[in-house]
Amino acid sequence: MNTLRFLAILLIVGGSLGAAYGGFDYTKETHEANLGPLQLQVKEQERVNIPMWAGLGSVGIGLLLLLVGSRKK
Repeated sequence: MNTLRFLAILLIVGGSLGAAYGGFDYTKETHEANLGPLQLQVKEQERVNIPMWAGLGSVGIGLLLLLVGSRKK
């Protein structure tokens, strides 16, 4: 499998996931305190939104790369 085809498939899969889920969540530790035997932690959940146009654009570019890659042969 050549690099162009691999990149195209990666863009299609990533764009499809981005369009389907609209983003992803992650947890970030912001504060931590140790007061003797007592341990306190604050964790915040953050969300990264992926616009629909970015996901669909990635799928379109991936399909275009697959088409161009198959015509080179």
